[in-house]
Amino acid sequence: MDEQEIFAILHKWGIHTLGQLATLDKEQLGARLGPEAIRMWERANGRSSRVLKLIQPPESFEESFEFEREIETAEPLLFVLRRFLDQLAVRLSAIYLVAKELTLQITFANSRQNEPAMAGKQIYARVFKIPQPTNDVDLLFRMLQTHLENFRSEHPIVAVALSAEPIKPSREQFGLFETTLRNPHRLSETLARLTALFGSDQIGTPVLEETHRPDAFRMQPFVWEISSAVHHGGRSSATPGSKDEARGGSPPGILSSVLRRFRPVISASVLQNEDTPVHLRSAAMSGKIIEQRGPYLLSGNWWDEKSWARAEWDLQLQNDELVRAHEHEGVWKLDGIYD
Repeated sequence: MDEQEIFAILHKWGIHTLGQLATLDKEQLGARLGPEAIRMWERANGRSSRVLKLIQPPESFEESFEFEREIETAEPLLFVLRRFLDQLAVRLSAIYLVAKELTLQITFANSRQNEPAMAGKQIYARVFKIPQPTNDVDLLFRMLQTHLENFRSEHPIVAVALSAEPIKPSREQFGLFETTLRNPHRLSETLARLTALFGSDQIGTPVLEETHRPDAFRMQPFVWEISSAVHHGGRSSATPGSKDEARGGSPPGILSSVLRRFRPVISASVLQNEDTPVHLRSAAMSGKIIEQRGPYLLSGNWWDEKSWARAEWDLQLQNDELVRAHEHEGVWKLDGIYD
């Protein structure tokens, strides 16, 4: 018999208060309503003991502050952030944790009265990856200060919040030929300064795109894990089965040579005789073309706005220099020279 059924029976008996329940006989109550009624009687008489279960509240490493007046300079913001870091570092160190990530959130005032109070453009958030988790306030503060030195906003700041993602301190024993960065935080600070100067899309790790377009790559954010794969840039060897061999023939010696690319490519002027290159002139080299292979027509991305097309040539000059050039809409460029 559950408590609801017992309550219904007690109400029929005229028992409506704890005092009335406590005056009943314990043994007769248990004989009629069962052991659950006995536990209810013991609680009413203060004879039951209940073990207190301690629940540890979840740790929250977040700090926020709303300014009384709108601010337009970085000094008050940095002052508050320094206090945030001091408090977070103390709380993290008290439970033997360190910060692996910081999240900065800045709330701006609306530029007009009729704008929504929580418009999407009025909140700025930035996540800072810490290369080597730490509670060093000076290092963490320099990371935030470097980012805010070149930070600009259209509206004044009304609130700021900072949160830390905790992690246990890492202890790793490296192999005989492995090593770590001498100062990961200095590298992180350097990357932050470069990002502030050139933009986040200009700093990172170049990654080749899945396309046949020559030298097509994109920049992805820098990661601290070292990949086991080794990529060599700046030189591409023409080995059997490569694109150079698949073209169906090249000037003598190209298949056993290495193409040293020009970065950036060099502008050139090519004289043609019935669409056949006969003379080349550029800042790097000039001369009569004695043999050529091409054109090799390449194109891609014809299905979107990033479509491209070019015609490549392998040219041999009279001084035995072997070069690769391409032409696009009448403009010639030198891609490299074969060693």
